[in-house]
Amino acid sequence: FGGVKINLAMLAAFLTIMGYSLNDTIVVFDRIRENMGILGRKRVSADLIDLSINQTLSRTVLTSMTTLMVVVVLCVLGGSVLRGLALTLIFGVVVGTYSSMFIASPLLLDWQVVAAGTRTFFRVVFFPVRLPFKLVGLVFGRGQ
Repeated sequence: FGGVKINLAMLAAFLTIMGYSLNDTIVVFDRIRENMGILGRKRVSADLIDLSINQTLSRTVLTSMTTLMVVVVLCVLGGSVLRGLALTLIFGVVVGTYSSMFIASPLLLDWQVVAAGTRTFFRVVFFPVRLPFKLVGLVFGRGQ
C-alpha cells in the first residue's frame, strides 16, 4: 500500500485488532447466552442470534465509529511514521466489526455442520498418515 513496510508497529496493530475483534465477538456471544437463559431456549436459532445482534449493534457501531475517527485522524496528522499503524488499524476495525456481526454469529448457527465437515476434511487429509498405523494394528490383532 504505497510503499508501506510491515514493522513492529504494524504487528502491534494486527494483534490489537485481533483482540478488538475477539472482544466484539465475545460481547455478541455473551448476549446470545443471556438471551437463551431469559427466553428459556436450549438451542441457538436464527431469531435468537438476530435479537442478540440487534441488542448489541448500537454499542458495536458506536465503539467502532469512535475508534475509526481517532485512527483516521492519526493517519492524516500522524506523519509517515504512524501511517502504517493507522492504516492497519483502519482496515482492522472495519473488518473486525464486520466479522463479529456477520461471520461469527452465522458460523455459530451452523457450528455442528462446520465441525462435522472439518472432522471429515482432516480424516481425508491425514488418511495417508494414519493408514500405516491402522495396518500395524490389524497385523498385531488390535484392529479398529
